[in-house]
Formats: sequence, structure tokens, C-alpha cells
Amino acid sequence: MRVHPTPPFNALAARRLREALGMAPGHVAYGMRAQYGLLVSPDTVMAWERGLAAPEARELTALAGVLWCSPGDLMAAASTLREHRLARGLAIEDMARRVGLDAGAYRRMEDTGRWRGNERQSAALADLLQLPLRDYVTATGQNEDLAELLRGAVTTRWQAYVKPTAKLLPLSRQHLEGVLDQLHTEYQSHMVATLNWGAANDTGDAGRDFLDRIVERFWELAHG
Repeated sequence: MRVHPTPPFNALAARRLREALGMAPGHVAYGMRAQYGLLVSPDTVMAWERGLAAPEARELTALAGVLWCSPGDLMAAASTLREHRLARGLAIEDMARRVGLDAGAYRRMEDTGRWRGNERQSAALADLLQLPLRDYVTATGQNEDLAELLRGAVTTRWQAYVKPTAKLLPLSRQHLEGVLDQLHTEYQSHMVATLNWGAANDTGDAGRDFLDRIVERFWELAHG
């Protein structure tokens, strides 16, 4: 099981929000103790604001409550599924229910950093997170899975890769089929053109170069 890092904390935002409310670090510490039962000292609050330390998940949620903001307002750019959930102030049980999963199953996915939901659950997750498609793939830990599927789609029959790719991505089947078809055509045309240059050219290197760039090309076509 993966050890969770401290949520990416935005120290400057925390200080600005506190000052905008006319609160001192002591007021924040008192609020966290009185409202959430967390024993946090004013010195700890100041350390957070100076970037010398960062609140843990429970502390982040409590701090957001005291500062009248969402946890996401106190976080730097989220990247993992767990960080996006924390940014929205959702408990694991709430997140699991909204995407149609058992809480234990969802927790395991979050712990491992790998999303394993089906097509319907993936669509629900994408709707809930409201992330750009590329950020969604990163958050669900599926970048390598996508690259492997794309490499298979362009080097063999792309039609066989529509279903597994659709499970990863909240894209319409029609759009996904068009993108995979285009990628396959481009790769095959690239290989034929390279062969026509003659035996002096290293077609193996050319093919690998195309495959190395295939994910970037996929995003270009998907957003086009």
C-alpha cells in the first residue's frame, strides 16, 4: 500500500485568507480546537503559512472550515485522485457513493493510485471531478496504460482497442473511434513513407520515434 504524502499546501493562500478575515494565528488555532477537536498551536499555524510545515488531511479540512473556504482553496495544484477528493472536501464514503463504488473498493484504488472502475463509474468520476481529460488520466494513474493501448492500436487492429480505451477515458465511442482510426492511419503512413526512403534508413528508429510521441498526438486529436 502506498504511503500518502501530505496534501500539496498553498501557504500563501492560507495566510491571505486568514488576514482577510482579520484573524490572528491564535484565533485559527483556537477555532481548530473548539470546532474540530484538533490540538494545533499558533506556532504550528505560522509554520504552515511560512511553508515550514504542512497540515495533514484532517488538519487541512479543519483549517478550511475555520477560514471559511474549501480545502481546494488551500491546496496547490492537485494531481492524484486523493488530492482532488480532498480539494472538494469529500469523504471517501461520499466519493465512493457518487461514483457507484463500495467505499472499501474505492479506498483501495486511492491507496494504490490506480483507478479500476468500469466505463459507467469512470464517466461518473470524470463528471464529479470536472477535470480536463489529460488531468483526469493523470489523477487516475492511467498514463502508462493509455500509452500501451495506443501503441497496440496503431501497430495492430485499432478496432480491438476501442473498448479498453473507452474504459479509461470518458470520451464518446464515436469520437474515440475516429481518433484511434486517425492515429493508426498516421502510423502506417509514416512507416510506409520511411520504407520508401530506402534501406539506408533505420525504420525501427523511425517507428519508435512515432510511438514515443503517440500520446502527445493522441491528445492533439482528442481535443481537436
